[in-house]
Amino acid sequence: MFNIHRKSIQYGQAQLTLETGRIARQADGAVLVTYGETMVLVAATADRTVRPGADFFPLGVHYQERTWAAGRIPGGFIKRETRPSEKEVLTSRLIDRPLRPLFPKGFTLDTQVVATVISYDGVHNPDIPAMIGASAALAISGLPFDGPIAGARVAHIEGQFVLNPTFEQMANSRLDLVVAGTDQAVTMVESEVDFLSEEELLDAVMFGFDAFQPVVALIRALAADCGKPRMAVEAPVVNAELRDKVRQGYLGEIRSAYQVVEKLSRQNTVSECRKRAVAALSEESPALASEVSAIFSSLESEVIRERILSTGARIDGRGLTDIRNIVSEVGFLPRVHGSALFTRGETQAIAAVTLGTGRDEQIVESLNGESRETFYLNYTFPPYSVGETGRLGAPGRREIGHGKLATRALAAILPDKESFPYTMRVISEITESNGSSSMATVCGAVLAMMDAGVPIKAPVAGIAMGLVKEGERFAILSDILGDEDHFGDMDFKVAGNAQGITALQMDIKITGITREIMAVALSQARAGRIHILGKMQEVLSTHRADLSSYAPRIFTMKIHPDKIREVIGSGGKVIRGITEETGCQIDIGDDGTISIAAVDAESAKAAETIIRRIVEEVEPGQLYEGKVVRVTDFGAFVNILPNKDGLVHISQLSGQRVAKVTDVVKEGDVVKVKVLDVDRQGRIKLTMKEI
Repeated sequence: MFNIHRKSIQYGQAQLTLETGRIARQADGAVLVTYGETMVLVAATADRTVRPGADFFPLGVHYQERTWAAGRIPGGFIKRETRPSEKEVLTSRLIDRPLRPLFPKGFTLDTQVVATVISYDGVHNPDIPAMIGASAALAISGLPFDGPIAGARVAHIEGQFVLNPTFEQMANSRLDLVVAGTDQAVTMVESEVDFLSEEELLDAVMFGFDAFQPVVALIRALAADCGKPRMAVEAPVVNAELRDKVRQGYLGEIRSAYQVVEKLSRQNTVSECRKRAVAALSEESPALASEVSAIFSSLESEVIRERILSTGARIDGRGLTDIRNIVSEVGFLPRVHGSALFTRGETQAIAAVTLGTGRDEQIVESLNGESRETFYLNYTFPPYSVGETGRLGAPGRREIGHGKLATRALAAILPDKESFPYTMRVISEITESNGSSSMATVCGAVLAMMDAGVPIKAPVAGIAMGLVKEGERFAILSDILGDEDHFGDMDFKVAGNAQGITALQMDIKITGITREIMAVALSQARAGRIHILGKMQEVLSTHRADLSSYAPRIFTMKIHPDKIREVIGSGGKVIRGITEETGCQIDIGDDGTISIAAVDAESAKAAETIIRRIVEEVEPGQLYEGKVVRVTDFGAFVNILPNKDGLVHISQLSGQRVAKVTDVVKEGDVVKVKVLDVDRQGRIKLTMKEI
């Protein structure tokens, strides 16, 4: 019934197995990937008819985690998987980026790659097996995929690179790097770094590239055994006569348009020129309109790329290494805890920091269970930032991806929770965009955190680099514009400072780049980010000494875990009472760490005093001032600590004989007492005779 094919190799610390022919046989290509006891099923399918008017490649990559794969039930009210988590969105993007450039021009069938985690061992991250499975499924599908690719995760532990580390090993790593590529070159890099140097990071990339070569060979062997015949794709045929007409009539105007420095004016000039070309050359045959527009776009690319390679001059007149003008402001939002407005050329970001308590931590549900994040960054890209209208609502994949890249860039500089017990939310609202708004987010967020008084370890800056490559000629561009990204061959984002790198993301639109090109790009990026960081530090060089007056003050104290129930009280009665009395917000950890958040130090001190009195141990000889809470015939009960009452026997009320207890004290009196004894049952005996 089944025609099963399997291939296996040892890959890092576990065996990697690719299997096809048993599951999902109606997909064009389906591969079950097993790594350790983590299993991912990947299916690749394409429609058989072209969508009318399609002039692009509609590829959809969907990575999805099933909680049942880890023996868990989803949390929340709805007990099933619903919208994609942030991890699923980011992994979908991670797989998409190295695959997309490897489909030929002219292929426009709707294509979908679905990777589903069906078994999770809690040791091996499913994202690398999912990426390998996507490549393998496409390689055997018969679709025109110019792969295969493979991917690897690289860690840096105790000075050594580790291939595909376990989750436990990653806790001690200075590097979380994912690299993907073909057997010829690297095509994608994504990383979070703890201040490694450019040379160390480049070595890590090449370590991963060399390590995944046997996987590329494994996929090729699987495809040789059972791959379907490759689908024929007709390359778009360019109408030579029409191309010559567009070139002769409008090439000069295109060159002139790309001399305009300001983005919107340049776009309007180019747009008007395009409209005239389309109208003039498709007047007799309207069907030619899309063809004229495509030829016009190719001439735009030619003009931009040739000018850069021949003269070193860019669209806005800068040289290859020049950084656009930078203007930074801090503290310009009066009621937020920290704020910055960062403007670099025509890219601008408002960054704001909000400080909260443990109750504001982000709860994240994943295959590993629930975890809590004390730092999270939200990136927003409204359509007006590029002079357009568009959908507003939940963040899309691009916004989640850009926000995560900025988060990775900042992770290495965040203070530890012990020294700064706040939850931090950073937002980046992009108000203008013309190249690298994610790196503007990094710069703005750093300034906003320093403005908020967050004791970051060191300020960092980010920069986006570009590449134009024709044959052996290439040029690396610092601080790229949107058009340079669109018509270029690489988007290379780097964050860090002079000490080292904190994040790197690289996407290649061509078949790949060499170590030499990456080395030049990293070196040029270092100079660029140090320049940007210098401009930032002219405005604010270190964090402010004090927090905003509108930010909560958090004070921490530690009690014995056995005392937690006494502080909380039955049904939370005690802790609610402290909150109502002092106005503080109180969070208690399982280890006995108590965080007290208040608007002023006096309120926090009052709450701390009450808590210390609750957990204080009563010992003989201690003196207290307490209130008489109950009077009986044999003595008076005095409250000396919260939830702690002691008895002053009638014989201990005075040095003289007392006939009636009420002759000496009444309910509500405040008296001074001394502890005589605490018996085994915790009963406290008090005296007033010796006071």
